[in-house]
Amino acid sequence: MKMKTLAAMALAGTLAAGPALAELVIPDLSYRTGPYAAGGTPFSDGYQDYFALLNARDGGIGGEAVRIVECETGYNTEKGVECYEATKGEGALIYQPLSTGITYQLIPKATADEIPIHTMGYGRTSAANGEVFNWVFNYPANYWDAASVAVNYLLDENGGSLDGKTIALVYHNSAYGKEPIRTLEVLSEMHGFELSQLAVDHPGQEQKSQWLQIRRERPDYVLMWGWGVMNQVAVQEAANIGFPMENFIGNWWAGAEHDVTPAGMAADGYKSLNMNRVVDYPVLADIQSMVHDAGNAAGDGSNLGSVLYVRGMYAAMLAAEAIAKAQEIHGVSAVTPAMVRDGMEALEITAARMSELGMEGIGPEFSVSCQNHGGSGQGLVQQWNAADGVWVPLTDFIQPDDSVTDPLVAEDSMAFASESNITPGCL
Repeated sequence: MKMKTLAAMALAGTLAAGPALAELVIPDLSYRTGPYAAGGTPFSDGYQDYFALLNARDGGIGGEAVRIVECETGYNTEKGVECYEATKGEGALIYQPLSTGITYQLIPKATADEIPIHTMGYGRTSAANGEVFNWVFNYPANYWDAASVAVNYLLDENGGSLDGKTIALVYHNSAYGKEPIRTLEVLSEMHGFELSQLAVDHPGQEQKSQWLQIRRERPDYVLMWGWGVMNQVAVQEAANIGFPMENFIGNWWAGAEHDVTPAGMAADGYKSLNMNRVVDYPVLADIQSMVHDAGNAAGDGSNLGSVLYVRGMYAAMLAAEAIAKAQEIHGVSAVTPAMVRDGMEALEITAARMSELGMEGIGPEFSVSCQNHGGSGQGLVQQWNAADGVWVPLTDFIQPDDSVTDPLVAEDSMAFASESNITPGCL
């Protein structure tokens, strides 16, 4: 297990000069090794660097220094649980597992321990129902939102009708990859398109049979729920069979630079969802000057500004804002995990606040409540421009079909409540 403390020099100097201060402890369940490291590394870099910026620029959050405790999971569920058990006793305030498999295992544990979990755009979708999942939050959007956003985009591209169209779902054969299936099945019945499902086993390096099937069946569109090396292989296999890239759409974990660059110009035109915009935000310059140039970067600095770096930074911002809200609600700076949960449930992210933080328009405006732990559910569609090596946004944030997703969330969450002997309600 790897431990890392951010802003260690500044904090050590403060501690040496006077009595011990309280710390805001944030675990980072990272994966910098294994087949998913290409995605896990930039996310962790962005996550840690933002907290380092708050320490260097603002003296932490509400006058309390942030201490990051990093633990390597390798995207392995068992190791993820071990990391949770090893770090929770350090005063952990909030967990970001960055794995649906780990999340499913941590939900009962963290609930019993009364430590909040933030699964930003992943995890158990029905945790959006805060009356059942009091300690779990998946704002600003979840996988069922993503499925609906993708279909709404395709509806718009086809004049409002997908009747008679065929859509193939290529998905990671795990809890993560299976999350959108139920929603897509409902949307298929509603909009008259045919849905085929093609599972890809971990880690995703072998996909020839799936893409040969796609070549035979010639679906109108391919949606992908992939991660890590699976994405790179899928893009290359799509190019190998001549599938039109503009009709190939990944979810927001299949739309980073490393997913497309190995295929070179053959990846040009590939599309994906994104839950956050990626532009040259002013906050990135602050991180460069106050964290990287000061020698306190979490990584080697090469990921600054990339899709998943920005997403990790965005996740850290949402955590920091929830902690600040908790401090405001309870009138203390040294908050507890239970207080942070209250801050998360009272969180409101406005356009004005994002601009104030140097992240104008990074995500949609949203608010959280006891009934809604899922945020707005919105996502945008972006397209890879291989010649310039950039993702180009094609849309603004698209609203999912809540008339489809809300009943599914209610059905699944209430089934979980029944199985787990939970009486739904607000804390």
